[in-house]
Parts: sequence; structure tokens; C-alpha cells
Amino acid sequence: MLKITNLTVALVENKKIIVSKVTLDIKPGEIHLLNGNNGSGKSTLVNTVMGNPSFKIEQGEIELINENYLDRLINKIPTESVIKTEKGFSIKINDLEPNERSLLGLYLASQYPTEIPGVGLSSFLRLIYNTHSEKSLSIFKFKAYLEEQAIQINYPKHLLDRNLNEGFSGGEKKKTEILQMLLLKPRYILLDEIDSGLDRNSVKEVFSGISKFKEINPKTAFIIITHYDKVQEYLKPDFIHEMQSGELLS
Repeated sequence: MLKITNLTVALVENKKIIVSKVTLDIKPGEIHLLNGNNGSGKSTLVNTVMGNPSFKIEQGEIELINENYLDRLINKIPTESVIKTEKGFSIKINDLEPNERSLLGLYLASQYPTEIPGVGLSSFLRLIYNTHSEKSLSIFKFKAYLEEQAIQINYPKHLLDRNLNEGFSGGEKKKTEILQMLLLKPRYILLDEIDSGLDRNSVKEVFSGISKFKEINPKTAFIIITHYDKVQEYLKPDFIHEMQSGELLS
């Protein structure tokens, strides 16, 4: 379970409080929709969970409770953050780096993906896949696997030969975020307005891909921030929350 308790978050730049005393439990397999006006704290919340250094936790805890991990992954996490329980591991992630949180199964599909010139997309995806997976894939086997995943969301094949997000349209960047999700198969997926900047057909393709992923990986949990009013045609939320002025109202 991903457990957020009494979380208060401020901007590092000016110490302004953006999220105030938020408590939320996300159990495996659950889908949580997060609604609210711009500036209500939604993006700050999910970015804080993922470890964005622009935000500072002033109060509260973010924890993974009773999760099971391979030894080779748990050994990469600072021991002071990890508690072994009868049901698995409980891990306080407040002070963990984003890459460490990723190893623990957290994934954030960003609203504004970054361009990284000089870094090949396929090479990057193979690197993160092999880092997370129990068995590494050779270049040729990974290429075939990558193309299989790309087909699910109608991902343009020619982009796989490009640098990471370099020169990509907004829609292509969002599809690349979803492609990473398909490869990594995270436990807890945070979608921060993954639909923004997409045309109607691309939105349908992305949410159709997410829906298929959920069918294949029923224990994966989601926190979804979206303005797409037809999202419930593809995903059935267990909870719908409203944020206002940094507080979670429901």
C-alpha cells in the first residue's frame, strides 16, 4: 500500500505551502481520480510522491507498506528507510531519491516531459528496463519487445530511433511516457494530466493503452489527474477525490 499521512508540502524556492495535511491510502489495484482547479495542489502532490526536488516536505510521511521486493532491488535502498515485516517490507520514502522510488515501483508520467539531446530513446528505455527487471534483455531481444509494447498505443515506430523527446510534439512526448509505463510495469502509477496537449485520437489511444495495461496488471494502482471527461469509459475509478487550496476534501 502507498500511504500518505498528514502531508504538508512547500515550494523550495519561496517556502510557500502548496499541499496541506493530506492523508490518502492507495491500495494495490485501486484507481484514484484526483480533481481540482489549477493551482489546487494536485500536481505538487504527485510530484512530491515521486521525489521532485522543487518541493519540500514540511510535515507528514509517505510510505510503502507491506510490499515484497527482490533482494537485488531492496539492497539498493538505504537501510535506515527499510523495515522488514512478516508481510514484506515497509519503507519510508520521504528522503529517497527519485530513482530509488522508481526501483520500488513508483512511476510518474509527467505533464511536461523533458527533452534530452544526445540520449537515444531506445538505449534509454533498455537501460531502465534492465535496471528494473529480474532478467536483462540483449539489444535485439529488447528491440522486439519494445516494438510489441509500442504497437499497443500506436506509438510511431520511427521515434524509437530518435533521441529522448528531442523534437517530439506534445502528443509524442506523452505517448513516450506511457511507453515507459508499459515497459516498467510499475506498482503505483501517477498520471499528471497525461491527456493535455493531445488531440482527440491520441487521447483515446493513450487511455485505451492504459486500460489494456490495467487488465493485464490488475494489482497496479493509479492516481490520475485528468481533464478528460470520458476517462471513465476506459477506467473505472474506485475513488474520486477533490483538491482545493492544497487540501484533500474527499
